Amino acid sequence: MAAGDLTAALDDFLAAHQAELIEFRRDLHAHPELAHAESRTTGQVVRRLSAAGLRPVTLPKGTGVLADIGDDTDSAAERRVVALRADLDALPMTDAKDVPYRSTVPGACHACGHDVHTTALLGAGLFLASQAAAGLLPGRVRLIFQPAEEASTGALDVVAAGGIASAGRIFALHCDPRLDAGQVGVRSGAITAACDQIRVRLSGPGGHTARPHLTADLVYALGKIITELPAALSRRVDPRSSLSLVWGRVSAGSTPNAIPDAGVVEGTVRCLDDDAWHIAPDLLKELIDSIACGYRVTAELSYRRFVPPTVNDAASTAMLSAAALDVLGAGSVVHTPQSLGGEDFAWYVESVPGALARLGTRVPGSATALDLHQPAFDVDERAIAVGVKVLAATAITALWDDGPLVAQPFPGVTGG
Repeated sequence: MAAGDLTAALDDFLAAHQAELIEFRRDLHAHPELAHAESRTTGQVVRRLSAAGLRPVTLPKGTGVLADIGDDTDSAAERRVVALRADLDALPMTDAKDVPYRSTVPGACHACGHDVHTTALLGAGLFLASQAAAGLLPGRVRLIFQPAEEASTGALDVVAAGGIASAGRIFALHCDPRLDAGQVGVRSGAITAACDQIRVRLSGPGGHTARPHLTADLVYALGKIITELPAALSRRVDPRSSLSLVWGRVSAGSTPNAIPDAGVVEGTVRCLDDDAWHIAPDLLKELIDSIACGYRVTAELSYRRFVPPTVNDAASTAMLSAAALDVLGAGSVVHTPQSLGGEDFAWYVESVPGALARLGTRVPGSATALDLHQPAFDVDERAIAVGVKVLAATAITALWDDGPLVAQPFPGVTGG
């Protein structure tokens, strides 16, 4: 399909469905669900896809949906599968907006735009299903409605269920209130960071503050860990990797004249480079032990992995950029900076080439925009149609650009 024909088809589709999609998004916004509890949201997606003649499958844990578009018996469908992903879960915070679709669930709010992601993917899926029914889809597209992105575990559940089996590429959009609605931010290479948690526990004999030389001055040693560890990292890792350690909590002792026998400091480790992310735990342990040794305290490191960096494949980024330009027009695609935020889309692109892009949600001309993860966060709902266009056009572009590969259904998933 020529770019002009695709744009016209998308415009016709959205003229008929945009109001429905906005209402769908508002319903999700009013009924947010936290990670691994997205039962109602899952049901809403399943019902709408089923009504369109698709056969959605619920993930084994009961939340999250997979749905394939395109008949694998058709010769044109014997091509690489392109996957499109959205996330379903909300954040544990109270909605501060005064709007008709304000959250009705205490302590839960779609403050990161996942309701928009889900709605845009639903709209793209409905459009692609109509194209497949007309014999115009050059392959198969897999819709992935993923649970638990905020818990950094939902992508792994999808992978374990075979959700990216036979997928040749995968794409996703994430809301960005720094960009106007109608714009898409793209970047080749690392676009988000690894995000891990670190906990260091020091222990020693304790003692009187009058005689620190007869014991181990644990609080002083803890202070050295806090100040020297980030500094040492900056001299042991290539600064271009942006390996960053920031402390968020420290606790030791209960009285001013006693050296405690234990203390704890906790923080986050963020990194834009995949190689540096892989070596970080061993390097941190080495540096912590070397600092602790000089003060006769014992150090225990707990390092909790969350997500690796999201590294966009250059070819996939180019496909998404070209597709967005075709359906949105000149000036719609802009360069986006790297972020030290984490995103579990990273787990997909560890195995499958793909790209994550930024979907502008700011009202054009607005002087201010609330950031993500703020309780009053909201979007210009015209961004939904933009997301539908970009996701649908990217899928079709990738199907045409990639070479043949017989598509296989996703294995190992039960439920419906």
